[in-house]
Amino acid sequence: MDMVEVARRIADEVLFPAALTTDASDVVPRELLDTLASAGLYGVGLDADFGTVCEIQEALATGCLTTAFIWAQHLGLVHALATGGETEAKARWLAPLATGEVRAGLGLGGALPKPTLLARPDGQHWILDGVSPFVSGWNRVDVIHVAARSPDDHVVWLIVDAADGPSLRAERLTLAALNATNTVRATFSELPVTADRVTGRHPVAAGAAPEVLRLHAALALGVAARCCRLLGRTPLDGELAALRAELDQLGAGITTARAAAGELAVRAAAALMASEGSRSLLAADHAQRLMREAMFTLVYALRPASRAAVLAKLGVPEST
Repeated sequence: MDMVEVARRIADEVLFPAALTTDASDVVPRELLDTLASAGLYGVGLDADFGTVCEIQEALATGCLTTAFIWAQHLGLVHALATGGETEAKARWLAPLATGEVRAGLGLGGALPKPTLLARPDGQHWILDGVSPFVSGWNRVDVIHVAARSPDDHVVWLIVDAADGPSLRAERLTLAALNATNTVRATFSELPVTADRVTGRHPVAAGAAPEVLRLHAALALGVAARCCRLLGRTPLDGELAALRAELDQLGAGITTARAAAGELAVRAAAALMASEGSRSLLAADHAQRLMREAMFTLVYALRPASRAAVLAKLGVPEST
């Protein structure tokens, strides 16, 4: 089965027709995520190469970025377990994660340049204390793959149950785009996590890996691609194809290309709105949704280097 074609079909036949309703919902309908699980997309990272995963991510983003984004957060934990050797965490979690029986979100507080979530060892536990500022998919995910910073300045990755309690409190955030992702600010108060839920531990990286930036860009390319389809044939089609090819090289310019993907999505959405005129401002029109989604892809998960690249692409000095 060609999983890219499966993703494209789901995007066109299921996600895009429901996208306006999803966008206006309090939280993404569970049945949309169930559709992805039934199609085998929750375990796609196990048997698909990286290029295929990027194609699938872009395809789903053409349909509904809200649904695609929640699904994309899940894949990091699947990949970490699949490539991390034989561990207790892999034995327990990988199979149900790969089928979508268990679904994962992502918390990056400890991976930020200035970490907001700390972890200290305590016997057979790690104790988490602090904040993960953006955790998407609350009430739609079962666990969070959490990054926390250790005393020796390593990033420790752990599997944490996505449930409010005395040591974990979720505060919903209101977003201008993708609000139905039900994104929360997660506050950890001396939360103990057993060592068998650790998926990895590594020194703090100097910057985002090229593969991470490529996956970020896939979401922007998906939004741009949907705008291009709604516009009809324009020079934006050639820009999109050329940028996709550049990103696939994973070369030294990947940070700049990631910025270009978000900028292209914004430009394509703006062209779509201008093409449609005043009706594009209606809540029932896809153009305004795509413009807000493009805005999201431009700014989400920026780190210092990628932020500088975005500002440079927009012609604004970083110090402004």
